[in-house]
Amino acid sequence: MTASRISLETRGHVLLIGLDRAAKRNAFDLQMYAELGSALGGLQRDEQLRCGLLFAHGPHFTGGIELPQWLPYFRDGRMPPLPDGALDPLAREAGRTLVKPLVIAVQGWCLTIGIELLLAADIRVAADDTRFAQIEVKRGIYPVGGATVRLVQELGWGNAMRWLLTGDECSALEAHRIGLVQAVVPAGEQFSSALALAETIARQSPVGVQATLASARLARREGERAAFERMLPDLQQVVASDDALEGLKAFIERREPRF
Repeated sequence: MTASRISLETRGHVLLIGLDRAAKRNAFDLQMYAELGSALGGLQRDEQLRCGLLFAHGPHFTGGIELPQWLPYFRDGRMPPLPDGALDPLAREAGRTLVKPLVIAVQGWCLTIGIELLLAADIRVAADDTRFAQIEVKRGIYPVGGATVRLVQELGWGNAMRWLLTGDECSALEAHRIGLVQAVVPAGEQFSSALALAETIARQSPVGVQATLASARLARREGERAAFERMLPDLQQVVASDDALEGLKAFIERREPRF
């Protein structure tokens, strides 16, 4: 039996998803891609889980994709298939995207698909030894997992083109300066720092968190007008929830809410 490429552990309301192919620098073969999609699907369906944390075992987050395995699909003009019940790890399809928040922690090499996984997550923490590079232009291809869209959205045109068109290496400090990651911590502390963020999110109202995410993602995907049009109708459903009632009760009683 082929060894699993992904480790899974539940910590309270947080699902820890670990890339577990350290001997190969966590290079993404098709099995790892499929297993990650299945793990995200499980996170989505489990009502006890409120947030995910994606991290990597070993010194590197990922050295990128196993290109020979992926090329046949690229030549057919499609992405590799995912199992039933899986979600798209790169969040390219709105209908197959995680609706719960995902925090990510990276270290060492974070190449190609690693950066695109960062862009598909919601909050990103990097060790100070992380080295980023979007090197597809060095291989005669280009990024199809979201980098050409989301790097421009989040970093601006010039910053995105600086790294997309050169394939140059980007340091953790530069990644933080341009907004690719939200925090840089000493190497070895990236997991605990990201876990603290995930646990803080998990203590909040699941209804409120998911509604916030949905509104922000709608704005990014379809524009601010679409998001504004949905705000009050969606808020009607949110304020009718048990979470909203508990939030109001905790406010009146001057205590922390228990969601």
